[in-house]
Amino acid sequence: MKDIFLVFAKYNKDADSAVLSLLGDLSNEEREADRGSYYGGLSGLARHILGGVRFFLGSFFKEAIKDNTPAHVAALEILKPLETLPNFEGTLAEAQWKAVADAIATADDVYVKLSAVLTDEDYAKQIPIAWYGGNPASVPLFFLAQNLVAHNTHHRGQISHILDSLKIKHDFSGLNPACLTDKAS
Repeated sequence: MKDIFLVFAKYNKDADSAVLSLLGDLSNEEREADRGSYYGGLSGLARHILGGVRFFLGSFFKEAIKDNTPAHVAALEILKPLETLPNFEGTLAEAQWKAVADAIATADDVYVKLSAVLTDEDYAKQIPIAWYGGNPASVPLFFLAQNLVAHNTHHRGQISHILDSLKIKHDFSGLNPACLTDKAS
């Protein structure tokens, strides 16, 4: 199980890198333009993906590693950079966009590093949730990890649709076989 989620974390990082490269080539006005998405435009969607990673890792993943074993203490250290990432709201200036891109890259690095140290036992741990009206009251971490993958893929799909409408070539949809090695990402 751990290997699967490490591949997904690496894919997430690679896909976000491709998205950030494409969005970085756009003017700030194009990135910030309202495209009819629930999150406005391209910038809003990218920031929402960042928020999802911060939320899932900082809440549910952190819950799975809260005991004081040496491995979990080290894993909690991996999460620390998420605590200092700024929040980004409203229409951004160019410099703020660059900070968003840096924050996404940092969060993705944290996601990969944390996925590399979590164990199958960590992924099997029951994590309390407040979703579904309390039924169930908890789910395994692997269920939440799958939700994170689905969340980010869904919103990158929205970005893909907007890029299609702008006739901007892109392809960040597939898993790179390099994700299977320790050298990837």
